[in-house]
Amino acid sequence: MSDLTPLRDLLDHHVVGHDEVKTALLLALITREHIYVEGPPGTAKTRLAEVAAKGSELDFFFYQLHRDTRLAELVGDIVLERRKVKTDGAAPGTTGEAERIHQRIEPGGLLTAEVAVLDDISRAPGEALNVLLRILNERRFGAEPIPLMAAIATGNPMDDEYYNEPLDPANLDRFALQLRVSGLIQSGLDDAKTLIDRFASGSVVEQPDPEPVTDRATLDALNRRMVEVEVGAAVRAALLDVLRTLVLEFECNETNSLLTDRTFLVKAIKILRGAALLAGRDAVDLQDLNALSWMTTFRVPPEAHEALPRIIGRVSRQVRAV
Repeated sequence: MSDLTPLRDLLDHHVVGHDEVKTALLLALITREHIYVEGPPGTAKTRLAEVAAKGSELDFFFYQLHRDTRLAELVGDIVLERRKVKTDGAAPGTTGEAERIHQRIEPGGLLTAEVAVLDDISRAPGEALNVLLRILNERRFGAEPIPLMAAIATGNPMDDEYYNEPLDPANLDRFALQLRVSGLIQSGLDDAKTLIDRFASGSVVEQPDPEPVTDRATLDALNRRMVEVEVGAAVRAALLDVLRTLVLEFECNETNSLLTDRTFLVKAIKILRGAALLAGRDAVDLQDLNALSWMTTFRVPPEAHEALPRIIGRVSRQVRAV
């Protein structure tokens, strides 16, 4: 049993289905990585993040980006204040004082949140988006660190009806975990039936805020434990074989994919360790390689991503047979 089992149970209680998003969200909290989730409105993306944050007593920030988003809307209020400054006096060698208007940011929003949902991120104008992504990458604003643990960026499907443009692949790479989701009707009628039954029985009423079932200290402790999780030779060999297959068999290269060293040789190890901790283990198992599916959604061609479970299964069998 994982230390985050109570939080997973809380997510299951408040949201039906979407198991992959739930697991990826918990992974993000452990590994301190960001998530990008693409899916139509009404697929519980924001609700899941809100339940995870409140169930962990974390500060939560939600913002729906738009074409006219200004940076101040994301990071706090712009404050104008008068300051006295020394100036050269009228006579040589003398000084005086003058007042000047200075502008500063009163930190808020993203700068004070521990979990943030940035809805419709692809709609943000370039200037605001560039600064936003830099803040997410550096975890600081200017010289000041921020308490952000994980950001969940969402986007609508890349269909004409949504009138949105895809993020640049290099920008999308800032999000280690990437998922594509659909509604319960399209993805699983069993889950759809469960949701209908809940509402039909009258068991779903206006729900109060989720009660905390874990806290920041527990999440911090799990994050510190990651370096102690063993990544054995078999797992390391399997990871390289999976990457080799993507390059050689599916011809993933710099023209059609984004298989960067930073993501697949460094962050992948973090994700695998986080998956092991989430399963209550102190060593990465070959089955944890399935988490790579949440790292390739938008980084490789669709046919390569769809084949990944089969590739991982084949590589795992070969490694076990050695």
